[in-house]
Amino acid sequence: MSEKKVWFITGAGRGLGVDIAKAALAAGHAVVATARNAESATKALGEHDDLLSVDLDVNDPAEAAAAVHATVERFGRLDVLVNNAGSFQAGFFEEMAPENFRSQIETTLFGPVNVTRAALPQLRAQRSGLVMTISSTAGIAVAGDFLTAYATSKFGVEGFMEGLAPEVAPFGIRTMLVEPGFFRTELLTPQSTQYAEPSIEDYAERTTATVEAWRGMDGKQGGDPTKLAAALVLLAAIDEPPVRFAAGADAVATFEQKASDLRTQADAHRELSTSLAHEDA
Repeated sequence: MSEKKVWFITGAGRGLGVDIAKAALAAGHAVVATARNAESATKALGEHDDLLSVDLDVNDPAEAAAAVHATVERFGRLDVLVNNAGSFQAGFFEEMAPENFRSQIETTLFGPVNVTRAALPQLRAQRSGLVMTISSTAGIAVAGDFLTAYATSKFGVEGFMEGLAPEVAPFGIRTMLVEPGFFRTELLTPQSTQYAEPSIEDYAERTTATVEAWRGMDGKQGGDPTKLAAALVLLAAIDEPPVRFAAGADAVATFEQKASDLRTQADAHRELSTSLAHEDA
């Protein structure tokens, strides 16, 4: 068994957060399972000597700070932060209410920002730690409708983690982005997905088809979240965890296609692109 670590997991009341918490506990680690209602985490995970369930709304910086304080008070340290809590505001950009678009970014981007900000002083003091953030292949490339708000938040998470990495590396802190493809989690359930109210006739046909497709996919996704959770526990134990982890065969394909597309785009106007310097540069 690897060295016992303290895991702090957001969104651990249901879905992938529960699977990650179970995998960490099974590997002999201590887990702080956070959720808007801590009782949901306790109910999902059961009683365990190495489990602490804590109320946490990731949109509330004060609650994030309190949850980190409770972690250190109980276990003395914090080793692996998992930014997992999320939601899905689905719909065409023009039809989505501004407050719903903003809600997506508040939860899926500023949620990790708030929790990471709360955790970093402890990780710096230890001169060690891993900030693991669950992103999405929608943070790498967007294919299909209804993803504008979600992809915006996930692309933001990608930039946040990539920008943070060199800032905290001198303190022994690593960052890791997890890019799942389609896994059989609860993301597409009514509890996690909110559809924009149809209002524009030009989109009506595609709206009907897309809602039907997303709902039909719920519970039938190819990825196994228990296997993903076990993989994350394994990766967190190595000295140099990956900067990005493509989770699933579909994620690997997305990475490869994006790399190819960027190369093609770089080459498309290479002569013009490279002709833009000052003459004396």
